[in-house]
Amino acid sequence: MIAAYRVRRNALVLTDQLKEEHGSSLEDKYNISVFDNLDDALAWGPQIAIVCNPSSLHIPTALAVARAGCHLLIEKPLSISLDGVDLLNNIVEEKKLVALVAYQLRFHPCLRRAHTLLQENCIGKVIAVRSEVGEYLPDWHTYEDYRTMYASRKELGGGVVLSQIHEMDYLYWFFGLPQRVFALGGHLSSLEIDVEDTASILMDCGGVPVHVHQDYVQRPGRRNLQIIGDAGKILVDLRTSSIEVFNQAGQLCEEQAWSGFQRNQLFIDELNHFLACVAGQEKPMVSLRDGAQSLRMALAAKKSMTTGDVVRLGEDK
Repeated sequence: MIAAYRVRRNALVLTDQLKEEHGSSLEDKYNISVFDNLDDALAWGPQIAIVCNPSSLHIPTALAVARAGCHLLIEKPLSISLDGVDLLNNIVEEKKLVALVAYQLRFHPCLRRAHTLLQENCIGKVIAVRSEVGEYLPDWHTYEDYRTMYASRKELGGGVVLSQIHEMDYLYWFFGLPQRVFALGGHLSSLEIDVEDTASILMDCGGVPVHVHQDYVQRPGRRNLQIIGDAGKILVDLRTSSIEVFNQAGQLCEEQAWSGFQRNQLFIDELNHFLACVAGQEKPMVSLRDGAQSLRMALAAKKSMTTGDVVRLGEDK
């Protein structure tokens, strides 16, 4: 059985292509019991909680459900600050709960292949990385006014740096926590939002320059990754689900495309992984500590963008 603590009570049903399914009610279609109060929802006795409210509300909600003994799947980013993160982690560890931060790109076949190639040292020493994500914000959810979305509103934890934090997570997965972060950007477009819509971030990952570009304005959108080594190069296009690998001579030595790969499969794989973790069959791919690291990277970028300074993160994990 499924129960939900809901505030807005938006009952529309979406397809896996993010299109509205007219004539359907979310609560009726999936037989969801709905509560207006979190305490009442917890009194229902859930074993698992999915925290998917706006980013600024994640930690207070997660603390409440963890104290109630629920295993946790928390939408990214973990929060909009590090406040309460250590406390949440302590409760999770004391109660022996499973907590997974929802970075579904960890399950993308292109990124999994790229990670394996790096582990196998197939392009030699990495000397430069560039990651790009850009997509037009009003096209994200065509069923709602973009100006009301959490991604558009500062008080809800919006802004391109936190909303598109997936790139930070997979770069942390590939290269670890950067030592230094410098960023430029801000609200540079005509979008009616009160958060940054453009960010250009340079990170020092063990001496390797890693550049991340994020924006809310590109049409058509782009989402790609370029990893340059002294013995080859890896190119990933997440929109076409394809990867190309070049050797030291500049020859194409591997090319794969997962044609027909559906975005919704990422969420299915993520949920199956989470349930396997709850069953004790797997370990969380993105723990609370991992989720906190990508959050630290994003917060460092936002701080640098505001102050104009290089922000140092150090080596601590």
